[in-house]
Amino acid sequence: MSIRRTFGLVGAVSLALVLTGCGSSSDDGPDASGKEKTRVFAADNGKITIPADPKRVVATGYAVPVMIEADAPLVGISSWKRGEPMMTEEDLATYKKLPKVAGEQAAETNYEAVAEADPDLIVIGVPAPVLGDIDIKRLESIAPVVAIGPTVPSAWRELSHKQADAAGALEKFDAAKNTYETKAAELAKKYKDVLPRLKLGHVGAYGDAAKGTFQREFNGSWGTNIAEDLGAKYYGKVKKPGPGSQSVSEYPSIEELPAAFREADVMTYSVNADGSVPESVQYVLDSKLWKNLPAVKAGKAFPFRYTEAATYGEALKTLDAIDTSLAPLLNR
Repeated sequence: MSIRRTFGLVGAVSLALVLTGCGSSSDDGPDASGKEKTRVFAADNGKITIPADPKRVVATGYAVPVMIEADAPLVGISSWKRGEPMMTEEDLATYKKLPKVAGEQAAETNYEAVAEADPDLIVIGVPAPVLGDIDIKRLESIAPVVAIGPTVPSAWRELSHKQADAAGALEKFDAAKNTYETKAAELAKKYKDVLPRLKLGHVGAYGDAAKGTFQREFNGSWGTNIAEDLGAKYYGKVKKPGPGSQSVSEYPSIEELPAAFREADVMTYSVNADGSVPESVQYVLDSKLWKNLPAVKAGKAFPFRYTEAATYGEALKTLDAIDTSLAPLLNR
């Protein structure tokens, strides 16, 4: 089962679990008996005893780019091709040279390769429903396993912190977080007289042209949550909320486009990292219904790149992309 596609199916893990860090903890290094010190870590799969200072970490799914950015002691990762366009040259080089112990999908875990990597901690960054595709017991026979998977899209901030924390790699993580927050605050100030006054609507990348649907994303979704840090407000709410991302996005038919975005002062839409338009979004842009939307007719429809950012480093690229796209608003 695809990690990406099942994201919308994942149930929202309780905020207490998402925000909780560790339980008991101890200083790094071995204790008086010579045993390595441990701590109890609250994860999706329970309270897990892990090394206080991991030395050899295997990471999969959404944990991969987080661990690379945080300079965690990685000895193996899953493939994460979808994130390659958002990586820096240095992080991409690190990603490419690390042993791949799993494929793009959770079911493509190579247990023998994981064992050969000899990890002292395994961090599984996949949605809860996808855990069923992984033999957790088999992994636990190799090393302690903590599952820290995505919930709602905007929760990448808390989840990435937990993933870096589990690996004992918060120093570089915190630096990236501070850089992002400083940049976001600067841009929020730049747009403070514009964005907060506007009603925005967003077309996401996961509509289905074959079925005649488009994806509408509200506050807290992939295409919107980083723009919110600049003061953007996406009006409306999901008509029939579901778990995970289904609580912040929906898939109406193309005929519902005018009703969905009639009130929007500004429209934004997801594009690929290279600026090209996904087929599902192009389907919307080609529609006469889209071209007749008030915001579109007023020339206020803007593309957003890097909408799948799930780390602070990636999100910096998203901030720059959003700033470039929305800059015309400052001249009107």
